[in-house]
Amino acid sequence: MLFLLYQWDLTGQPLASLFEGEVDEFARALAEEVIEQAAELDARITAAAVDWTAARLGTVERNILRMAIRELDRSDVPLEVAISEAVGLAKRYASVEAARLVNGILARIAREATGSAR
Repeated sequence: MLFLLYQWDLTGQPLASLFEGEVDEFARALAEEVIEQAAELDARITAAAVDWTAARLGTVERNILRMAIRELDRSDVPLEVAISEAVGLAKRYASVEAARLVNGILARIAREATGSAR
């Protein structure tokens, strides 16, 4: 799904034109939600980032964050799992520094959502 969102973000093509064959229903639904809410998700990323805007992030990092925020909002994925998966994707497809950035932004968003002061 990350690669579909990456392609969509770079090309602006409709999601359905970016894949062939069967796509996992959860992944497809999440990707559609991310695309529909990209502007709102980017505003949340920008608000939670320190000295960064969503537009300044790399395409991979931005879409990892978008996916993770939607997973946090949906609440069918545990908070810790969503963050851990996002950090793992950032390490694998971007860099260790990107993973730290992703972790920090998601931690801020999760704290705000849960009302935690930590």
